[in-house]
Amino acid sequence: MKILDLRAYYGSNIYSYRPVVKMTLDLAPDGCRPTSELGDFNQRLLTLLPGLEEHHCSRRRPGGFVERLKEGTYLGHVVEHVALELCKLAGQEVFYGTTRQGAGETVYEVIFEYKSAPGALAAARAAVELVQALLEKKAVEVAELVERVRQAAEEEYGPSTRAILEAARKRKIPVLPLGGGFYQLGYGRYARRIAATITDRTSCTAVDLVQDKQLCNRLLADHGVPVPESAVARSAEEAVALAEKLGPPVVLKPVHGHHGQGVSLFVSGEAAVRRAYELASYYDSRVLVEKQVPGRQYRLLVVGGRLVAASLRLPPRVVGDGKRTIRELVDELNRDPRRGDGHGRPLSRIYLDAVALACLARQGFTPRDVPGKGQVVFLRDNANLSTGGAAVDVTEQVHPANVRLAARVARLTGLDVAGIDVVAGDIARPLEEQGGAIIEVNAAPGLRMHTHPVEGQPRDAGRAIVDELFPPGTPCRVPVVAVTGTNGKTTTTRMIGAILARAGLVVGMATSDGIYINGRRVLAGDTTGPVSARLVLSEPEIDVAVLETARGGILRAGLGYEGSDVGVVTNVSGDHLGQDGIETLEDLADVKSLVVETVRKNGFAVLNADDPHVLAMAGRVRGKIIYFSLVPDNIAVRRHLGAGGTAVFVKNRMLVVARGQQVRRLLPVRRLPSSLEGLARHNIQNALAAAAACVGLGVSPEHIRAGLESFHCNLEQNPGRLNILDVEGIRVVIDYAHNAAGYLSMVNVLRHFKGRLIGVIGVPGDRLDEQIKEVGRIAGSNFSALVIKEDAHRRGRQPGEVAALLREGALEGGMPPGKIRVVLPEGEAVLQALLMARTGETVAIFYEKLDTVMKAIHIFRARHQLSGGEKAGAGGREIFSR
Repeated sequence: MKILDLRAYYGSNIYSYRPVVKMTLDLAPDGCRPTSELGDFNQRLLTLLPGLEEHHCSRRRPGGFVERLKEGTYLGHVVEHVALELCKLAGQEVFYGTTRQGAGETVYEVIFEYKSAPGALAAARAAVELVQALLEKKAVEVAELVERVRQAAEEEYGPSTRAILEAARKRKIPVLPLGGGFYQLGYGRYARRIAATITDRTSCTAVDLVQDKQLCNRLLADHGVPVPESAVARSAEEAVALAEKLGPPVVLKPVHGHHGQGVSLFVSGEAAVRRAYELASYYDSRVLVEKQVPGRQYRLLVVGGRLVAASLRLPPRVVGDGKRTIRELVDELNRDPRRGDGHGRPLSRIYLDAVALACLARQGFTPRDVPGKGQVVFLRDNANLSTGGAAVDVTEQVHPANVRLAARVARLTGLDVAGIDVVAGDIARPLEEQGGAIIEVNAAPGLRMHTHPVEGQPRDAGRAIVDELFPPGTPCRVPVVAVTGTNGKTTTTRMIGAILARAGLVVGMATSDGIYINGRRVLAGDTTGPVSARLVLSEPEIDVAVLETARGGILRAGLGYEGSDVGVVTNVSGDHLGQDGIETLEDLADVKSLVVETVRKNGFAVLNADDPHVLAMAGRVRGKIIYFSLVPDNIAVRRHLGAGGTAVFVKNRMLVVARGQQVRRLLPVRRLPSSLEGLARHNIQNALAAAAACVGLGVSPEHIRAGLESFHCNLEQNPGRLNILDVEGIRVVIDYAHNAAGYLSMVNVLRHFKGRLIGVIGVPGDRLDEQIKEVGRIAGSNFSALVIKEDAHRRGRQPGEVAALLREGALEGGMPPGKIRVVLPEGEAVLQALLMARTGETVAIFYEKLDTVMKAIHIFRARHQLSGGEKAGAGGREIFSR
């Protein structure tokens, strides 16, 4: 078997509304037989992974998958279930999976959901490895594969981050990964950001303050908070002197340190002080020497000034059995699957390092010794979880005075999330009564001791942080409008943005020419995919997001967001067929329908009632529907209104909004600048879609009207879409039409212009031959002359191949051969067409790169002016090659 492709989808996608991994797998040459013909394969598989016996599969009951194995199923299906089981064993339990035939007899697509993308990708690879090993009758170490999956998942985020993200998702708060351990909760102006338990409300001054243990102790002491007596040493001699002054035992620790690194407890005697100083000074040149406070170690978690969890922290220890050495007992503890390196699991691995050896020595032990049965041997003095400690929940036992003290300490240090370390004989008594003390305050405290105690009730500390960031009832997301379709997406998106800006909103907009924030382009390029959607939604100033959503992005990586408030489908026509498994218009509609399928239940799907493929999407919509139509008596619209629905359509050359039997005028078609007095019917349709989307958002008719009346198809508001320029007396029309439907829409406009029509035409090379020729036929039957160019990005075609197909189509459309010129570079083709045109004639340019077109126009103007208004000779190649 061979993995042909493996990718993670991070948002809703064509396979699931949940994040999934998709693996394209070739079973050849040895995996093409059903499991019923593979001898003892099934038995060996179930022996390795007995949990598979509980898988339901399509039978929807435990044991369903085993039944499929016995009946005979293909190995792609087996890989799917093995991957799901490996995820479960690694602590990433998921349930949804599907396997289907791919592009080829032996190719299968395996799809399954995930909680951690890196973990799921590792599970996919491990599943193939396991199944292949079974086929070849090789030994398989399942534990090793599970560990690989677990480690991959842990590398994405630790238990604290996981607890917060899971709490956010339970409250339906969207989550966006920002990279580097940072995550965004919510969208736009309502979004908050975290990095583990550091939030965007955690001030740098507070973090710096508590990281300086001496400064923090002094601040707390000045405010009457019980803290150990301490001072800073900068040499071993100073440390010895301070230890003598304070009286043994003492604690030595770096002034700046974390996770218990460099900390020595119960230090007595000059030699021990010097050794402890050397250890602490490795982490910081300043070493804090403080009086040892007797008692047990506790951690109090304060969030937003409120105690939400408390744990008794236990140092790592072993209990003797009279048979095994301390090292063997430690090895046994480390075999607990809850333990791992770092902070990724509920417990950390225990190491017999220099600190542990010193701790053992104080008790009279070495790792080779065998403690008596029931004898407790401590491996460390401190109880940090990062060094192998464990925790017991004591939240209900904390005395009210200690609760108030913890909240006060958090306020004094300025931390919104604080981990306060306390040493006391009993946390159920006030610290002042028992000589207890606050020994440390931690920014970014870990949550795993509270979420996964070894004893006591787990505490949902992640939920406490999420509730502090988003108090119940407060908004967490800005409205999201997603726009898709074959043609008109960009103009419709820009129209919606213009209307919402008129309503006083800060709009974040992703389009085919870039991302716009509050009307300014901040990122150029085709930004119609899921990454761009997430970039817009992570902009902190926006009130609303309008996202142009293209087919390619949906297929490659999904939507990039969890759901929209309004989803718009402008139309579905022949384009991109023959790509990515999309062979028919029905296939294309199926992909684009994802935009309306993921509209939230209280949102609106805006559908083109004049397009049968869009109309058919109505059955997939969970929310409400708003239809738009150029036809006043569209039967689907009439039925929808009869049922009390909403529609936007044209009636008596007037854009109207109807709800049930109530009809309200918006504005006359002639007052739509983008419609060119009604000539550009496709822009009337785009305006209807934009108006309908804004109706769904609750925008007032006045703002919708004002937005549409002020929207012009010029280079400022709608660059590259039906832009009409006067270039030295020549009418130049620039448009991005790149398929037959787009060309027909433009032809319907151009045929109303007087004089010759010269077309500069091209089509992306990844279209089918027949689609390219159809564009040529349309151009050949409607233009007076043609200049055929090619895109710079030929998308797999040979130079001149697309141009030849266009020329063939133009000849079939009736264009005389002498009226066709082939000039492959776009800039040279535009310049050639301008040089061919006379005053009053029209040059229509169907471009790939708008900047190239504008450069050609600039060159033409400059040459025209230099020649005193007379035509220069045809050419331009030498200018564009510079």
